[in-house]
Amino acid sequence: MSAGPNPARGWVAGDGAWLELAVTCDPEAVEAVAEILARVAPGGVSIEPGFTLIDEGLGAAVDPAAPATVRAYLPARDIGAARRAPDEVDRALGHLGAFGLREIGELRTQVVNESDWAEAWKRHVGVLRIGRRIVIRPTWRRHRRRPGDVVIAMDPGMAFGTGLHPTTRLCLAGIERWADDGLLGGPTGVPGRPAGADPVLAAPARRPAAGVARLLDVGCGSGVLAIAAGLLGAGALVGVDTDPIAVEATRANARRNRVARQLRARQGSLPSGAGPFDLVVANLIASVLVALARDLAAELRPAGRLLASGIFVDREAVVRSAFEGAGLRILRHEAEGDWVALEAERPLEPRT
Repeated sequence: MSAGPNPARGWVAGDGAWLELAVTCDPEAVEAVAEILARVAPGGVSIEPGFTLIDEGLGAAVDPAAPATVRAYLPARDIGAARRAPDEVDRALGHLGAFGLREIGELRTQVVNESDWAEAWKRHVGVLRIGRRIVIRPTWRRHRRRPGDVVIAMDPGMAFGTGLHPTTRLCLAGIERWADDGLLGGPTGVPGRPAGADPVLAAPARRPAAGVARLLDVGCGSGVLAIAAGLLGAGALVGVDTDPIAVEATRANARRNRVARQLRARQGSLPSGAGPFDLVVANLIASVLVALARDLAAELRPAGRLLASGIFVDREAVVRSAFEGAGLRILRHEAEGDWVALEAERPLEPRT
């Protein structure tokens, strides 16, 4: 299935060079393809939905039915791994045909430099409004701020998480909802929606005081989720990611948005060693959410909330089961296209 020869054969690696593996596929197949690419790229994968630029290139409209592109990157300095990876991925993609998934394109490979990556983002990413207040503004785009806008200036570098993908948007909408209900510790309520109106929300006594809500972002990518929480009123923020590039992108974006004093980002996974947290966000694929279910629950204080996304609709049941098996109570389900986000709570521990 691979398009063209393996470029890793015979090339001399430079420190800034990467081998890119890319597959365009139907949204139904995104999770399966992402898992295959993740096997050869420990740093993770990026998922780009089909979208078009609008408003003379200043905005983006996502088409959830359009084919998505899944990409993975291997450092060129690891020549042995880079030579093996395309063949391993090609074989695994061939086996997916037996599962009857909709269209999966050919594996495409190329050698890219970090500077080339940055320029590619600048051509295709526009300003994006999410919910009522959150605006994702790439640093190279202009935006006319409206009253009440929470503008996040982002430069994703080689890390996933600009806000374009439905899973990221679902998380940002959930974080905005937490802010509206006072769970971030900032101002509570919005016009027409008093805090505490939802019967499943925590009682006022369980809400953190202003500016003290502690939030953990698992798989922080570019840091957009933690930064949004900080700008909306959260206090201490912690981000963890297995990809060192993502950690550096998170730190840089935190400085850019003036939340660097609040946000500590480090390479790694769970347990974070920094809990317990009032709130945890995890924008990961379903299989990772299942594997980390008990660790995610353990990061929460009693009555703490988890917002998990990256769940393909066909995988929702298995994620729900894993969360409930870890002692979490599902509070809310949100969906966009074929993607699902679940909000869960760690129940108050019984009194002894």
